Amino acid sequence: MRRERFDKMNVVPFIDIVLVLLVIVLATASFVQNKSIKIDLPAASSKKSEEKKSIVIAIDKDGSYFYNTEALSLERLIEKINTLDPKKDLISLHTDKQTPFDYFVKIIDVMKSKGFENISIVTKQ
Repeated sequence: MRRERFDKMNVVPFIDIVLVLLVIVLATASFVQNKSIKIDLPAASSKKSEEKKSIVIAIDKDGSYFYNTEALSLERLIEKINTLDPKKDLISLHTDKQTPFDYFVKIIDVMKSKGFENISIVTKQ
């Protein structure tokens, strides 16, 4: 009886194990709770996907301001906006549809005076 040289490795069982692990991770990832700010976004007919690395500024229906998930006063939020780079930083503005328009205009005015070029106003479709 002659033995064959072992110069090839069968990777099919390895791929099967990796795919099973991937399915397990994806199935359990859906159970992770996402802590977010409760904002009822206004609807729009066109919707563009939001940039993943953008800075989120949110205004809820009570007029509270949020920088990412941190609640801030308007003055403190303006200080944070002034530290950003207007040419490179991407800002996503989330505003509840019940929010008075004045709160929205204050933030837009600060960003416009600073010269921001990458601002997206997030809506739901």
